[in-house]
Amino acid sequence: MTDTPVRQFVDLVVENGIATVTLSRPEVRNAIHDAMRAELIGVLDRVAEDEAVRAVVITGRGGAFCAGGDVSGMRTRLAEPAGEIAFNGWRRQRKTHRSIASLHQMGKPTVAAVAGAAVGLGCDLALCCDFIVAGESAVFAMSFIHRGLVPDGGGLYFLPRRVGLPRAKELIFSGRRVKADEALRIGLADRLVSDTDLLATAQAWAAELGAGSPVALALTKSILDRTFELPEEQVFALGRQAQAICYTTTAHRESVEAFLSKAERKEADRRSTAREGTDRQEPSR
Repeated sequence: MTDTPVRQFVDLVVENGIATVTLSRPEVRNAIHDAMRAELIGVLDRVAEDEAVRAVVITGRGGAFCAGGDVSGMRTRLAEPAGEIAFNGWRRQRKTHRSIASLHQMGKPTVAAVAGAAVGLGCDLALCCDFIVAGESAVFAMSFIHRGLVPDGGGLYFLPRRVGLPRAKELIFSGRRVKADEALRIGLADRLVSDTDLLATAQAWAAELGAGSPVALALTKSILDRTFELPEEQVFALGRQAQAICYTTTAHRESVEAFLSKAERKEADRRSTAREGTDRQEPSR
């Protein structure tokens, strides 16, 4: 099913419970400008609220995932009056962080399907997902240093958690390109497939990841994403609260009833088989 709102830069298709979000500015390798950023926020908000969506795949059209922020927008920003550059940049950053947070905090599994360039903000966008599937053409780069900038889309937070602090520093300080095979080797990507199989693989994995209880998934993800920052006592407390909620859900009740019903049937079958064996052993009279 394709959604009805008319957008120029971000496409959304929901099929079999999987929302596929596609960045669509192929002429600039899906570089993000203000209009695309606004559309992406709207799409992610809609997906987050749609109970029919069990998992999300984000990808790019035209052989690239996302080439980062649109450099033409950077030129426009620099042309603004000097006294307005900082505040306008702050407001733009808030929108960037909202789009990243919407994806990262999505209460559903998220998978980035990356072919071609995932650089700068595009790399951050992939990193904020739960998992990354890389096509053979995928190239990752924290290229901000080449523009005299710091990673502004969450990479300072996400990258060390994927590859470790020293490796993250090396990639950010150098801004070097990481090809798909190295990305898999260092943990920057989770799976490596051919470009031809990329989207289907990501969608199939998303379907597998999103097949469980939506409540349990959302609560588990919300805790896991904070475990590096929290002491164990607080993680345990959050787990207790989440489990108490899960006890009340239909999914838990149906699962327990199905398990017990199956166990009862097996026990009845075992007893029936045992009785038949006893009857066969009794001497005839």
